[in-house]
Amino acid sequence: MSKTKKIINRELSWLSFNHRVLQEAADPGVPLIERLRFLGIFSNNMDEFFKVRVASVKRMIGHDKEARRIIGEKPRSLMNRIQQTVIGLQKVFDKTYLDIVGQLEKENIFLINETQLSDKQRNFVEEYFESLILPNISPIMLRNVQEFPSLTDKSIYLVVILKRQKKHASQTEYALIELPTDMASRFLVLPPEKNRKFIMILDDVIRTGLPRIFSIFNFDHFEAYTIKLTRDAELDIDNDISKSFLELISSSVSDRKKGQPVRFVYDKKIPRNLLDYLIREMDLDEEDNLIPGGRYHNFKDYMEFPNTGRASLEYNPTPPLTHPELLPGQSILEVMAEKDVLLYYPYQKFSHFIDLLREASMDPAVKTIKICVYRVARVSKVTNALINAARNGKEVTVIIELRARFDEKSNIYWARKLEEAGVRVIFGVPGLKVHSKILQISRREGKSIRHYALVSTGNFHEQNAGVYSDLTLLTSDPRISQEVKKVFDFFENTFKTYTYKHLLVSPMNMRRRLITLIDKEIQHAHAGKPAYIILKINNLVDAEMIKKLYKASQAGVKIKLLIRGICCLVPGLPGISENIEARAIIDKFLEHSRIFIFSNLGKEKFYISSADWMPRNLDHRVEVATPVYDPLLQQQIRNYIDIQWCDNVKNRIINNSQSNPYVIRRPGEKKIRAQMKLYEMIRDGSLSKES
Repeated sequence: MSKTKKIINRELSWLSFNHRVLQEAADPGVPLIERLRFLGIFSNNMDEFFKVRVASVKRMIGHDKEARRIIGEKPRSLMNRIQQTVIGLQKVFDKTYLDIVGQLEKENIFLINETQLSDKQRNFVEEYFESLILPNISPIMLRNVQEFPSLTDKSIYLVVILKRQKKHASQTEYALIELPTDMASRFLVLPPEKNRKFIMILDDVIRTGLPRIFSIFNFDHFEAYTIKLTRDAELDIDNDISKSFLELISSSVSDRKKGQPVRFVYDKKIPRNLLDYLIREMDLDEEDNLIPGGRYHNFKDYMEFPNTGRASLEYNPTPPLTHPELLPGQSILEVMAEKDVLLYYPYQKFSHFIDLLREASMDPAVKTIKICVYRVARVSKVTNALINAARNGKEVTVIIELRARFDEKSNIYWARKLEEAGVRVIFGVPGLKVHSKILQISRREGKSIRHYALVSTGNFHEQNAGVYSDLTLLTSDPRISQEVKKVFDFFENTFKTYTYKHLLVSPMNMRRRLITLIDKEIQHAHAGKPAYIILKINNLVDAEMIKKLYKASQAGVKIKLLIRGICCLVPGLPGISENIEARAIIDKFLEHSRIFIFSNLGKEKFYISSADWMPRNLDHRVEVATPVYDPLLQQQIRNYIDIQWCDNVKNRIINNSQSNPYVIRRPGEKKIRAQMKLYEMIRDGSLSKES
């Protein structure tokens, strides 16, 4: 079998992942408002895909020889396949949207446009338009500009056709309006009428006001069509040695607005002559992915769609639970001194982590606090706690990654705030991104210093912790905490070499150690002993690791993969991967944790990690995987994984055709929806019980 058939292209596999998101939007079992929000997630994902991945493919065009070595085919061929897949998904998207709108109407919730307003509603909309919208828009008359305006990546625009009827002919002009989404919600809730709720989209609010906007020109006909441009989001960092790294990143984030176009989405009802005019004036071509769409774009705003109806139109609430070992008033450091603790987000409270930072900031015995920050909220209790610790005289060191894609601005803001407060800020490691999620607290206890450590699979980000499913280990076990200290020593002394016996740290030893762990399972299988591997990761892309998993399968090692996103491995190939099964869960929470389990002759080895199995994670980022040694926590992780594998409601099978069939529930088999089952087990304290 050829190499290409054993490896699924990563871009097409990613599109298969986003198809799974679209499946949630199309699922009638998902509450209606949540279905709309999944359309928003799908759209947001697609924006990032074009900004980053499609932009990379586009940059390869003209370099076929090197590109074929990287992606296995000519970039133009891949671009065509991407475009055809995207157009197919867009058709499903449009159909799903219309279906949801129809279902909302059955709930007496109506999305209406400017042609459907009652007199009362029109008065309300016109008042809203005059007070909030009109002062915040600046139309551009396109006949007056020498050069077509540069469209901003994140913005939505209305391109307006203006006509004035004269005696024997009509005069036509074009104008451009940027929607003021930073000043106004995308959705306007109108006053209800007879138990009927009405919502209007900002685009249509502006369409209502077109005669008012252009009143001085005496036009008598108006048409408006939505367009959106997506640009290459890669940061080009110059080598100006007179600037600090912080200044270089700030400058390159600003320059991102000028990135090359990679996608142009337009209303498919736009007149052909206007479309041709836009394509010509913006200097677009077929490689810029011209995508016909519906009346509205930037559907990512639907992630915030308001619920004006019944509570049942949204998911049932799952308020974060208090960890039974971390009750209010309990010293978290005292608990960590006695035992390891595993936190499960978003099932349990992220505030436990904030409480740990606050306790450390006030504890007179704590001397130092060190933390890696990859993504942090714009309004962040985490960084405020670190600033407070510095004010309390602690030595606080923050390793902050300024190149966390699309979070650069927030990280730059907090880097400056932290430095102003006296925190020592280290901007990563030259040549590597710092993606590890670790914390070290050093505390004087008697005549010695004791180290407390935290290793997480997810970011220290309050908002994400309410949606992302992650694990966080709290420990004072010196086998782990001493090696976490070594990782921070490396950040402060990158010229030194450090060895790790317990932690897997990339790019130092993680790839090598993972291969060794797989090789041991292969040896056990060859010896006729039970051998298996269970991996839960976001993305499986690395060719060497895929090849090693194929070898393990051929040796008889049973392999289960739970992969949310990209899976370039092809399961179930005769003679190659028939012992490999792969599944993917898309549900209320975003599956984000990384867990590695190796059978190890019945003495299972457990790791949790920040790293996916991609070249960038294993070779170009500082990542950490920690073993979990506590038998009780190991049992929790085993149950956690087993429940996810047995999900027969939200689990899809990853296969060669990338068709995403659901796991079929057998007749009489009880429904298992893993995320809700896990919430119940954590709430009831049964996650630690042997199954």
